[in-house]
Amino acid sequence: MTEQTAAPRAPLYVVGDVHGHRTELVEALHSAGLTDATGRWAGANADLCFLGDLVDRGPDGLGVLELVMSLTEQAPESVECLLGNHEILLLGMHRWGETEISLSTGSASFARSWLRNGGQIEDLHGIGEKHLSWLLERPLALLADDELLVHSDTMAYLAYGDSIEEINATVHEVLTGDDEHAWWDIWRRLTTRFAFRGADGELNADALLGALGGRRIVHGHSPIPDQLNIAPEDSPVPYPYCSGKALNVDTGLCQGGPSPLVRLV
Repeated sequence: MTEQTAAPRAPLYVVGDVHGHRTELVEALHSAGLTDATGRWAGANADLCFLGDLVDRGPDGLGVLELVMSLTEQAPESVECLLGNHEILLLGMHRWGETEISLSTGSASFARSWLRNGGQIEDLHGIGEKHLSWLLERPLALLADDELLVHSDTMAYLAYGDSIEEINATVHEVLTGDDEHAWWDIWRRLTTRFAFRGADGELNADALLGALGGRRIVHGHSPIPDQLNIAPEDSPVPYPYCSGKALNVDTGLCQGGPSPLVRLV
């Protein structure tokens, strides 16, 4: 009997929170061989997923957004990008602006939250219909090579469905609708964090993986330096925790941390 050799697995990369740091992203992608010297896709059979929070805080969120859009257009079968809470915030700012949203605790507006959370005027002024349409097509979660890819370390995804397909469809319906409270609810829920830490961390991880699939949750959103109480430049890349059931790839780039580009496979 001839020994069978398993086909090699395609490389799988993820990128955590870039927050407008286009120069660092370009350098990381090129160093990994995923783009050529001109910034065009060169990843061959590799897969690449951005986990959201492309914008806000940093100097060139619009530039990051356009770079990632270009890569998904060049390699639609290989490159994807999830919606992070900051993309939802930017969409909300564009759609609702200073509209007062009545809440049980008072009132809120996307404009105030956007400014408090690092919104950049230059990004807002440069956003056009092509950017908005592209963002509205992005999923909240996906399963890649048995890795559950999400932006936030939260259980809030399950408020929108019991499967990845249902969650993505439900959120898309909200974001193409006219209910400002439902928009705000998505933004608010995706800002929650730390679900996979502490006494209930493993139970929560098991519940999310059991519902959505995968062997491990890969997320950004909560900077590793804050989680470990260390200087950003000392951040590990990435940080596994929760008995290996969760992997944090938010290296705190906007705080001075290293590149959040991680090869998973």
